[in-house]
Amino acid sequence: MSELEILAERFEADRPHLRQVAQRILGSPHEADDAVQEAWVRLSRSDTTDVGNLTGWLTTVVSRVCLDMLRSRQARREDPAELPVVADEAAGPEHDAVMADAIGPALLLVLDTLGPRERLAFVLHDMFAVPFPEIAEIIGASPAVARQLASRARRRAQGTNPESPDKARQREVVDAFLAAARGGDFAALLELLDPSVVLRADEAAVAMGVSALVSGQEGVAGMFNGRAKALRTALLDGMPGLVWAVRGEPKVAFAFTIDEGGRVTGIEQIADTGTLAALEIEFL
Repeated sequence: MSELEILAERFEADRPHLRQVAQRILGSPHEADDAVQEAWVRLSRSDTTDVGNLTGWLTTVVSRVCLDMLRSRQARREDPAELPVVADEAAGPEHDAVMADAIGPALLLVLDTLGPRERLAFVLHDMFAVPFPEIAEIIGASPAVARQLASRARRRAQGTNPESPDKARQREVVDAFLAAARGGDFAALLELLDPSVVLRADEAAVAMGVSALVSGQEGVAGMFNGRAKALRTALLDGMPGLVWAVRGEPKVAFAFTIDEGGRVTGIEQIADTGTLAALEIEFL
């Protein structure tokens, strides 16, 4: 048996798993088949001699293919909710029931409201237990951002009133935060921050001289008070946040987590160039 035939045999053993991953991410059996086939093409052209976990490697590859397909779908402004969801015929009735529950019409509608990276992070972590560091590599973000994306998606999937606070309300909170920070209104900042608020910075931001972790209202407020003149509001993967840009190029982004009461519970400071490049940033 040739080396390529051995590789093909191993791939076929993983095909059902890969198809499940792709179908749950994309919501379409036809697109899932395309994604799996593309994974095989990439495998057949790659040197996997040093790959210790081929199933994990293939899962990463098919996930990246799916991410590209989701982004392409979004760019074409398609309505993926109209795509049929078909269980894997070869998996048996027990698996069909799991699939129907895991990605039924209601959940699919929720997934279709998410950005590509949110959707991928949620499906990989919550349905396939992929660790956040691995998800972070796939989506081009830090593990903290991957965790935040999955958490946001999970809240919607669990039906915990995903529109509260809605995007408009979050925009109001971020705008108020920026106004207070620019104006040096420390009291207003404290009002906007949850008592247990946490500001986390990625390694690139820490290298710029900021603290990796700042906790509590006063500490976080002090980091922004009177120091936000150059910040601008923007949508980060569709959610309101702040960005420092130089000649239109984002250098640092601040992703906010806001509770139902309209208070900021967490801020992620992102300066890693790869993560910033992968973020979908729209200045407001």
